[in-house]
Amino acid sequence: MSAAPAPAAAVAPGLRALSARLRLMGFDLIRYGLASALALAVDYGLLIFLSKGLGVGYLTASAVSFLCGMGVAYGLSVTVVFKDRRSVRPSLEAASFAAIGLVGLAINQALIWLLVGHAGLDVAIAKAPTAGAVFLFNFLTRRTLLFAPPKTTPERMP
Repeated sequence: MSAAPAPAAAVAPGLRALSARLRLMGFDLIRYGLASALALAVDYGLLIFLSKGLGVGYLTASAVSFLCGMGVAYGLSVTVVFKDRRSVRPSLEAASFAAIGLVGLAINQALIWLLVGHAGLDVAIAKAPTAGAVFLFNFLTRRTLLFAPPKTTPERMP
């Protein structure tokens, strides 16, 4: 004999809360995507300028440009993208954002090194898949650890 399904009234609040969280995450993803596009424009433009214009080595140029893009991403993340923030001190939030960014930098450098140094791609081409991988890592990690909405207000909409 199987258990009777839970009444719809008991299931609905949980589903509504989950639906609201997923919608909020979708809106955050869109805003983060737009902010990241601007940060990527800074990163990519500086990467090309340094590596091709000034002749800086591709790994050095990649690190410098990535860090500049990360600064843009942080500024936009705390002012425009994530409306909800964990209640932590701003200095701890910035340090955490930077720590996640440094892991993103390591991923960036490893992929650029593999794609340019071993696969023979031009750095301008190698940046595209690298940026996609780092974007996903950064969004999911930052959204989960730093900018998740409080659990008490899942219905909040942008």
